[in-house]
Amino acid sequence: MNKDKILRGRPSGGKLAEGYALVCKNSIMGWNGIDVETGVITEKGHSYQGQSIENKILVLPGSRGSIGWSDFFYGCHLNGHGTAGYVLTKMDSKCGTAVVMAGVPCVSDFPEKQDPCQCIRTGDYVRVDGEKGMVEILERSIKG
Repeated sequence: MNKDKILRGRPSGGKLAEGYALVCKNSIMGWNGIDVETGVITEKGHSYQGQSIENKILVLPGSRGSIGWSDFFYGCHLNGHGTAGYVLTKMDSKCGTAVVMAGVPCVSDFPEKQDPCQCIRTGDYVRVDGEKGMVEILERSIKG
């Protein structure tokens, strides 16, 4: 394994997931930010407005907005449009609730030099190991 392509954080739930990363450096609002029926980002002006989080590895600095954030992201899972996993720069209670309820892999709380929002690019194909606290970039996006 190429060590430049491995990030180590805190194991935060779930086992293993692989998928294409969607990196939202400014996070996503819960209320009016995501459609729980479709998993599509609806936040006005968001750089990924109109794109789906379904089966993606969602890379965020943490949650943003009200305490209902976890309800919206968990709602996507309930409706079959949730993420494959989460990679969070810092875990907070809203993210933790969504991760635990959805039962998906998550790694969080990375050292400053391994900020996943800076190290991972949208479109990278990544593996999240929620038991070992490891995120591996398996394939870099051509766009990056």
